[in-house]
Amino acid sequence: MTMPSLKAAFEFEGISIRLDRLLPTRTTVVQLKQTVKYQALLASIREVGIVEPLSVYPQASGKYLLLDGHARVEALRDLGCIEAPCLIAAQDEGCIYNNKVNRIAPIQANRMILKALDAGVPAERIARALNLNVQTVHNNRRLLQDICPEVVELLQNKQVAQETFNLLKRVKPLRQIEMAEIMVAAGTYTANYARALVMTTAKAQLVNPGSPKKIPGLKPEDLARIEHEMLVQEQDFRMLDETYNEHVMALTIARGYIRTLIENARVVRFLNQNFREFFTEFQRIVESSALDG
Repeated sequence: MTMPSLKAAFEFEGISIRLDRLLPTRTTVVQLKQTVKYQALLASIREVGIVEPLSVYPQASGKYLLLDGHARVEALRDLGCIEAPCLIAAQDEGCIYNNKVNRIAPIQANRMILKALDAGVPAERIARALNLNVQTVHNNRRLLQDICPEVVELLQNKQVAQETFNLLKRVKPLRQIEMAEIMVAAGTYTANYARALVMTTAKAQLVNPGSPKKIPGLKPEDLARIEHEMLVQEQDFRMLDETYNEHVMALTIARGYIRTLIENARVVRFLNQNFREFFTEFQRIVESSALDG
């Protein structure tokens, strides 16, 4: 069988283009420059330059449509730069490769910082490049200390708050794994969620069982109620997790059967005449993408 030829999305050789020849495809909001993310981008470009080229598409006028990199362009202008490295796209598409990239997770960032420190890069330069406090860079050496390897594996690609790691260290390894699994199932990695899970942890699973469970400004009876509610939710999560695969399989089989039904003209006619609401729901199930992939 002949395989279809693949066309590169970009030209392999990048070029430098003046910023005044770039045509934006969207408006940059004023609030962008006030964000921590933009300040980190500004610091990174100031310290090490552009790491990821802009994506552009040539126009008949001699200018270039800016497909991706609007924030980088703003940062370059703020730094007084007049040109930028660019990759030429093969077609005018707003949905390009950069939109599909998973942003670096804290554990991955931690590994990069540690590698740079071990290679002899000064902490001050790393801090300037990432717009971080120097002490924060030094703290990366202790970020995963006392976190068990199974938890690191579970959370390595997740956007976990730094304080969440500190809270995980308050419980023993087996409870760390349980908490990580619950956070992954819930898709929530905030410090508040991790703190609530710590509150529901049995004393025997705490690293320091003698430390009182308390939240500033919260009465003991309110804390007890929150602990009870979180415990119920945790039990519900475990029950759902145990039956999830079974339910998905059953729904997938049912969906296949429903598809064969609504592909039959006589069945469709009958449903439309007698059970229109059922037919609408059947269509919704078949067309749903939730079970795809």
